[in-house]
Amino acid sequence: MAGDERAWTFLSNHGHVLVLVAREPGVLLSELSQRVGITERAARSILRDLEDAGYLSRTRVGRRNRYEVHPDGPLRHPEESTALVSDLLAIFPR
Repeated sequence: MAGDERAWTFLSNHGHVLVLVAREPGVLLSELSQRVGITERAARSILRDLEDAGYLSRTRVGRRNRYEVHPDGPLRHPEESTALVSDLLAIFPR
């Protein structure tokens, strides 16, 4: 890996957001975006994608959002569609 100038990760930004929200359901959008390395607008869009697809739900708690990940959904790519969100989350300890 030394000398590799191209930065990449094994998870997409959607994967990073899902894992982080599963670990910290009350995470602030600003903190989420900073930790994933994306803009707040991109983080908001990803959260909307995940919510629209049924992978998480959002509840308003005062002025903040709290997220709940739904672990029984299948992963989206055809090559991983037999695995569940819970299988992905199990890889990353809380």
